[in-house]
Order: sequence, then C-alpha cells, then structure tokens
Amino acid sequence: MQTQQQFQILVANDSHLSFAQIICDEMATSAQARGTGIAKRSPEYIQQKMLEGKAVIAFNQDGIWAGFCYIETWSHGGYVANSGLIVAPAFRKGGLARAIKKKIFELSRQQYPESKVFGLTTGLPVMKINSELGYEPVTYSELTQDEDFWAGCKSCVNYDILMSKERKNCLCTAMLYDPKDHYEPQETKDFFEKKSKVLERLLRIKQGLLRAFNKKEKEPASAKAKSFLNYFF
Repeated sequence: MQTQQQFQILVANDSHLSFAQIICDEMATSAQARGTGIAKRSPEYIQQKMLEGKAVIAFNQDGIWAGFCYIETWSHGGYVANSGLIVAPAFRKGGLARAIKKKIFELSRQQYPESKVFGLTTGLPVMKINSELGYEPVTYSELTQDEDFWAGCKSCVNYDILMSKERKNCLCTAMLYDPKDHYEPQETKDFFEKKSKVLERLLRIKQGLLRAFNKKEKEPASAKAKSFLNYFF
C-alpha cells in the first residue's frame, strides 16, 4: 500500500498527452468492475483538458502513472464539476484519491472562485472525501441544468434510470460546494462521520429501489415501493 507522500500530483500539461489512452481505459475498466455508470470520455477529450490546464495527474516516485482527475464547466462557468477521478489499481487504498480530489478542488477554486463546485457519485468513499472539502448532499434540482451536462450521461449504463425519474434522481448522489453559502469543511466532515452508517443504508435502499423501478424484464415495483421511492428520491 502506497501513501500519498510518495506521489507527485501535478497540473497536467502537454508533456502528459501520451497518458490519455491508459486513463480512458482504466476509467472504463473500473466502472465495469463496480457495475456502475460513468460518462465515457475519449483520449482526445482528456488531452484537451490537459492542454487547457484543467486536469491533474499523479505519478509515484518511479514516474509511473498513478491517478487523474479533470475539470468541466457548465452554465457559462456558473458550475464546475471535478470529473473522471481515477486511481490505478496498484495505488488504491493509500490516500491517493483523497489527495487528487483536494488538488483538483483547489485548482477549480483558483480558476473559478465564484462557481459552484458539484459532483455525482455512486460511492460512499467519494462522498466522504467530498464532505472533507465542504461539499453537501443536495437534490438534482440544485445542479446545473445545462443540457450538455446531462447529455454526457447518455453513455452511462444507468441513463434509463435517470430519464425514468425525469432527471430528478438516479443511482448517483449529488453533492455541492457553494462558495457563497456553505458550511466549513470540518462541519461537513463531522456530519458525514456521524451519519455515515445511516447514509450507507439509505444509499443501498435508494439504489435497490431505483433498479427495481427501472428493470423492465421484471414485475413492476409494488405501490408501496413506488411511493417510498417518489417521496424520498
């Protein structure tokens, strides 16, 4: 297990273009292994983010690629998303994901100080990292309504679920950092730690009900299940 002190996390540039394909491949492999969705990106798209200075890349002490994340902007810069977080399998569970998220968050705040920073995730570990940065769980209505953003979800395996809920919910949990109205990171971190077990159970219930609600080859969910789903999600 590697620790984050053994990694160098840099703002990506043109010297890193050759890593775009391996980054895209690892994103796809990781999503398939988790059985969750991810908006697919091409190597050319990743390279463009590098050229724009809107990505961070990590290497271990031997210069081996270890992780990546990039910035997207929506609603004319009013919203910023830190997308495509990926850590190479050999370097997971050592704090690198947290360090990359912190670096890309700082870069986002530097480049877009007035923008709301948001993210969508299916994983509790990423929710925990986000909470340590000051993100709060929100409804989908508080995210960008930019059609281009939602169009990016079309390549996700859960896109049918998103559309069946009229873009009001999906398996992902929405989290937001509003620079003009937010709790301090320690407050959101403490809240998450206190409620983590409850959030984990709710996340499992939500994902189970949404899958059942959308699975066409099975019998429709019961009226009670639909009522629960529509009320809470």
